[in-house]
Parts: sequence; C-alpha cells; structure tokens
Amino acid sequence: MAPEIGHFALVMALMLALLGASVPHIGIHLGNRRLMALADRVAVGLFLMVAISFGCLMYSFVTSDFSVLLVAANSHTAKPMLYKISGVWGNHEGSLMLWILILTVFAAAVSLAGRKLPLHFRARVLSVQCLLAVGFLLFILLTSNPFLRLNPAPAEGNGLNPLLQDPGLAFHPPMLYLGYVGLSVSFSFAVAALIDGEVTPLWARWVRPWTLMAWIFLTGGIALGSWWSYYELGWGGWWFWDPVENASFMPWLAAAALLHSAIVVEKRDALKSWTILLAIVAFSFSLLGTFLVRSGVLTSVHAFAVDPARGIFILIFLAIAIGSSLTLYAWRAPKLVPGGLFGMVSRESALVLNNILLSCFAAVVLVGTLYPLVMEAFNAGQISVGAPFFNYGATVLMSPLIVALGIGPLLAWKRGRLSRAAQIMLPALGVALVAALAVLWHSSGQLIMTAVGLALAAWLIASVFLEVAERTQLFKKPGRFWARAKAIPRASWGMSLAHAGLAVIVLGITISTAWTKEELKLVSPGDTVKVGAYDFRFNGVAPVAGPNYTAVRAFFDVTKNGKKIAKLAPEDRVYAHPMMETTEAAIRPLLTGDLYAVIGQAAGGGKWSVRLYFKPFISGLWTGALMMMLGGLLSLSDRRRRIGAPTGSKAKKPSTKLKEA
Repeated sequence: MAPEIGHFALVMALMLALLGASVPHIGIHLGNRRLMALADRVAVGLFLMVAISFGCLMYSFVTSDFSVLLVAANSHTAKPMLYKISGVWGNHEGSLMLWILILTVFAAAVSLAGRKLPLHFRARVLSVQCLLAVGFLLFILLTSNPFLRLNPAPAEGNGLNPLLQDPGLAFHPPMLYLGYVGLSVSFSFAVAALIDGEVTPLWARWVRPWTLMAWIFLTGGIALGSWWSYYELGWGGWWFWDPVENASFMPWLAAAALLHSAIVVEKRDALKSWTILLAIVAFSFSLLGTFLVRSGVLTSVHAFAVDPARGIFILIFLAIAIGSSLTLYAWRAPKLVPGGLFGMVSRESALVLNNILLSCFAAVVLVGTLYPLVMEAFNAGQISVGAPFFNYGATVLMSPLIVALGIGPLLAWKRGRLSRAAQIMLPALGVALVAALAVLWHSSGQLIMTAVGLALAAWLIASVFLEVAERTQLFKKPGRFWARAKAIPRASWGMSLAHAGLAVIVLGITISTAWTKEELKLVSPGDTVKVGAYDFRFNGVAPVAGPNYTAVRAFFDVTKNGKKIAKLAPEDRVYAHPMMETTEAAIRPLLTGDLYAVIGQAAGGGKWSVRLYFKPFISGLWTGALMMMLGGLLSLSDRRRRIGAPTGSKAKKPSTKLKEA
C-alpha cells in the first residue's frame, strides 16, 4: 500500500505545483490578494505531499519491500540500516526524489520565513519555485517512477554499490543537494525581480541569506565528497577533477561570486544586472550538474547512467529553464539602471575583481568539463582534459584572488586609499616573502610553485589578522580590544573566518602536495617499511567478517625513532550483494599529518602488496572547509542578514494596487 500512497502523493504534488505556478501570477495581474496569498498555502501543501511520497519510499527501503523495483535493484536484507536509508538516494529515481523534496522544503521555507516580503513579490518567487517543481515532478512521473512494482517479487534484492556503503556517502548527497537546490531560491528571486523590472538594495538583502545558506551546504557537500574520496578509494587522492566533481564546484564558484556582488548591490545600488545574471547562472550550473549525472553521457562512480530518453527530457527541461530565464534577462536587464558610483580604488572595485576572477575560473572549469563531451558528440574523437589544465587555471586565476581578498576588506567603500591599505599590509607581505624564501632555500630553488602557494596562504592568514587588528585597534588601543571586538558585526567576523579557512585550505593543498611521502611495496610479516620519518612494521593479516561483507585485515605498527605512534588496520573487502571488491584505508591523523595505509592483493609466497603514505597537513583541507562553513553560519546569524525584510518605512510597497477578492 505504501508505494501506491507515495505515487498518489506525487500526482497530487504535481497538481499543487501547477496551481502554484499559475494562480498567484493571475492574482498579481488582477490585484487580488487572496489569489496571491494562495502561493503560501500551495508551497506548504506541496512540501507535505512530497514529504509523504518520500516517506513512503523510505518505508519501502527500510522494510525491504522487494515488490518495489527500485528497492529490489538497490537494497538487500543484509545491509545495515544506515545504508538501507541512504540507499533511498543512492540511485537515479531516489536521488531525484530527494532533489524534489529539498526543492519543496525551500519553497515552504520562503513562505514561512519570508512573511516580511511584499506579498506580490513573495507570490512571484513561490510561483517560480512551483514552476521548477512542475518540471521535476513531470520528469519523475513520466520517466523515473520510483514506485514501480515487480510481480512476482524476488526473495532478495541486488544490494547497493559497496562504494556507496559508507557514512560519508550517506550524508554527502543530502548536503550537496541542499546547496544545489538552495540556489533555486536565488534563481526564483532573480526571475521575480526581472518580471517586476526592479532590483533594489533591499532585494540584495533578501537574496543574500538564501544564497549564503546554499553556499554553506555546497561547501560542506564538496568537502564531504573529497574526504570520502580520500579515505575510501585507497589512492590517497582527495580531488580528481572528475566531471561530476566539477558539476558541484561550478555552482559553488558562481554562488561565491553572487554573495560578493550582492554586497555591492546592497551597499552601493550597483552591479544590478550582473548580480541577477549570477543568480541565474549559479542555478543553471546546478541544472547542468543534474544533466551530467543523469543523462548517461558520463561514466563515473558519482553518476547514474540511465537511458537516453531520460537524458533528452532533462536536456529539454534544461534548455527551457535556462533559455527562458536568460531571454527574460536579455529583455529586462537594460532597464536595470545602476545607482551609486564608486572609484577605481574602493572596496566595491575589489569585489568586482573578485567576481571577475571567480567567474573566469568557473568558465575554465565549464570548458574543461564539457569540451570532451562536445568533441565526442560531434564524432571528433575522444579526448580527455586532465588535472594539469584545471590546476593551471586555478593557479593563474585564484592567486590574484587571494591577493585581492587580503587587501579588499581594508579599502573604504566608494573611494579608498590604496597607500593606507598597503601600509597596513606591509607585515603580511613580509610574512609571505619569508615563507616563500624559506621554501626556496630549503629546496635549493626547486619548489617554486610550493613557495608561491605557501606565500599566498601566509599572506591571506596574516591579512585576516591585520584586518581584525585594524578593526579592533589592537595595536593602538589594546585595552579596548574586547569592547571593540564585541561591537564588530557577526557578518564581519564570519567573513574573516571564511577567508582564513580558504588560507588553511591553500596551506593544506600546498604542503601535502609538495611533501607527501609514498611507498608501494611487497611485504611479508615482520618487514618494516620506512615512510619519511615513520617506520611501518607489517605484522600480518587475518580474515574478518562484516555485516554484509568478508575482508582481509592487515596489521601495522607505526613507530618514530623507536617510539610507538599508532596501530593501523586497513582492509580489503569483498561484498556479495552485489559482488564487488573494495579497499578500506586505515588513517591515523596526527598534528603534523596523516599516517595512511592500504592493503592490496596477496602476491604469493606470503607477501602482500601495500601502499603506505605520510601526508603532511592534509587535514588542512577539511579544517579549512569547516572554517568556511562556520564563517558562513556566523554571518547568517547576524541579525542584519536574517531572512526577511525590514518593516516600516524601509519596506518596499507593492507597485500594484491590491484589492480583496
């Protein structure tokens, strides 16, 4: 019965979405407040219907109802409960259900948290959200029904891809989707503003919290995915420039640019059309990622290879959504007259430079991702765009961005003084030069890019400290530091913490790339392998049994200068449902870096292949990402950034004369 209820709830959700996509617009045209207010009720009802449907699907997975085709194809009774639940979104249909659920969550959130928005504007935003829901609901009902039945039902299911049976992958998709779909709110705000033909500083204040929330979730989702790659795939890598990885990175870059450009709209009433375009592009990247993952054009551990009919449907929906929004933008953008002016040397100009660099890098990633697919589509041969292309783009475009992030916060709004900012930043420049020269001296000039990376990280960390010191007058009036620190808005503290987090990420990438030690050996029990300053002693292997797998577990004692540091126990696992072999790395984080061990195949004669690493400061990658998320949350908690709009004289009155029905 649960599958039938779930399917019926999806059909009802489609009816509500169609209602919400049309009736509020009619109400705005007629000036009818009741029809406009219907958007709020529809948004909440839409969420409830989709939540019921999603709950029915989850119930089918939890109870191992193999009469449901999706459950039989992606679950098994021997799976732990966590992976039965995560199996709901570990496939095409289920992940699409999760996408739609989160879309309706955000629609309901706009309805409930946006009560201070003008009624006609909130109705437009919710209508756009409902229109997006119509597209995805049609997609799932017509091509990807998750509630199809099997008759007769099999006694057992096929199970879930073992690579996805991991806590990191259980939480990675929901967090990433919260970021992907969260950008739909920014998109809806942008489309609603284009329809109204007006973008004000108040609009930027409304849209920034939603964008910031999506950016926080995207940051967490990307970091969680890279952490999973690091410990699950067994190669010690954390980012491979996989097209599906790029599909999540592009909207992150666009969202970061949108956050910064919205500040200029709010502060100076400038960059209106550019900010609107960024809101459209950021969500368009999310839709593009949906196409790449579900169209079957990619083969990836992240991708759901599906039939071409689904890919064509997504492509048509992608073309309609992006094409119509860009057409509306082309029609309305010339009417968005910029307001305030600012000088070439100002904080606004620094934010513009920030936008240019982030947008250019997003374009580089887009070209590198799509170019091989386009070449193959036109039968021009198969080519691959590898890491060197993306790494070069990151170096060329992100280096000046980091420099600008250090200087920008010290410049005044409208018209700043570069000489004053440069004077404050002299110590940061000195720290960066010392870091670079120390690396070059130690490596005899061979690690030039490492020196550049460490210099940039040192520059940004020192600049954040100096910016905070300048705000609090730490060196001028140290006795009043705490009083001034408390007076600084949380949004400013959040900015500083996020910038410092980026510096820690750069530091982690640079140090781990330059000084990782790796040994690939064949070892027998009792052998010792030296990896950097650490000795890994192999003590042998033993068979172990997991809840739904069998494994060979290896045992290592790690010492340094004769002192025991850690015990490591990596595994080579074999899953039966489906039949697949995976590696489980053993990792011991230390203050200086990670000890990392992987056991491979038996080589005969009692020998085993092992891969051993010492990865210095690799944890800086995820520590920095966590700092960026905390910085975003701190900024989001600022009362001036709360979702909604001011009341009283500052609230924009609806331009349409409204009447009760």
